[in-house]
Amino acid sequence: MTSTTPGGRTAVHPSPGSGEDAPPLVELRAAGKSYGNVRALHGVDLAVHPSRVTCVLGDNGAGKSTLIKIISGLHQHTEGEFLVDGEPVRFSSPRDALARGIATVYQDLATVPLMPVWRNFFLGSEMTKGPWPVRRLDIARMKRTADEELRNMGIVLDDLEQPIGTLSGGQRQCVAIARAVYFGARVLILDEPTAALGVKQSGVVLKYIAAARERGLGVIFITHNPHHAYLVGDHFSVLRLGTLELSAPRDRITLEELTNHMAGGAELAALKHELAQVGGVDVAALPEAGEVSAPAGDGAPESAAPAASAASTNAEGKP
Repeated sequence: MTSTTPGGRTAVHPSPGSGEDAPPLVELRAAGKSYGNVRALHGVDLAVHPSRVTCVLGDNGAGKSTLIKIISGLHQHTEGEFLVDGEPVRFSSPRDALARGIATVYQDLATVPLMPVWRNFFLGSEMTKGPWPVRRLDIARMKRTADEELRNMGIVLDDLEQPIGTLSGGQRQCVAIARAVYFGARVLILDEPTAALGVKQSGVVLKYIAAARERGLGVIFITHNPHHAYLVGDHFSVLRLGTLELSAPRDRITLEELTNHMAGGAELAALKHELAQVGGVDVAALPEAGEVSAPAGDGAPESAAPAASAASTNAEGKP
């Protein structure tokens, strides 16, 4: 079942028994964020359920970073609601979000390249032993725990003493994911984890995203790549210019439709006539202007709503 919201965006509602029966761990309702006169995010609805991967896609400037900052507690929303376990919240810092089980793995991974793997695993939360005030690091216990937790995620490292900077990009991502799971994350936000990785290493990271889902976590997977998202995603949200253009469960949208939304199909359709005048440009495969929903939001043309309705029909698989 689909509908068009007052903002003109496409909303594809999950069918009963689609796996979203459990109450959401984290939910945004018409959430937005303004920086002075700049409206970075507006009217975004997002629900993160346990044992599901919610993929958030969008181009540069679409509002993905602002969305991450709101959920992780770095910034506060200025409109709408932000709920954790059904309770409205307003975090004052990332530490508040961590206390509620929301962990974020950023692109820089917050690791120290020259430190050993086990030390990075416990960075900032080291285990200690002995009486106060002469407590000392419990190195043996930290090594043992790090090895056990990494193996539980399917990550086997021969030497935990090696500097984490010597690991591949995919391995470092996986260590960061395992660390977040160990320290009690119920909601795991992954900020472009495959952006700088090759095909093989991206596959490794996607495998551990699926492993986190199997352990019951709600995962928010931020990415530019619709192919990576479609491999592991259960629900897809596409942001464009700070608004939610598309929200659809996996069984209601194809990879081709998701790629078209992500690639800006509406803009390409509007430019089809102009592109046809340029030599060497094949426009035969481009959609017509009415076949793809236009970006919705304040200032969107009145024709955006009918276009979104057409995209809703396409996502449902009807003519």
